[in-house]
Amino acid sequence: METRIALVGIMLENKESTPKLNAILHEYADYIIGRMGIPHARDGMSVISIVMDAPESVTSALAGKVGMLPFVSVTTMYSKTPRS
Repeated sequence: METRIALVGIMLENKESTPKLNAILHEYADYIIGRMGIPHARDGMSVISIVMDAPESVTSALAGKVGMLPFVSVTTMYSKTPRS
């Protein structure tokens, strides 16, 4: 199965979506190789980066589900070189 390393950037602008976001990330835990969250307490938001090693369809599905959450923005960047 061909995979790519991907960086998924998430902006969480309201903590109301945190439980649903964590549930989605848990669903894709087998593909996540790293996660970093940076809270910005003054503005009540968090910036989260997720590094994945997954088929593009899996990464895209995660990003699509996350992007449908209220108060959440997401963007994805893929490596140029596929992995086998």
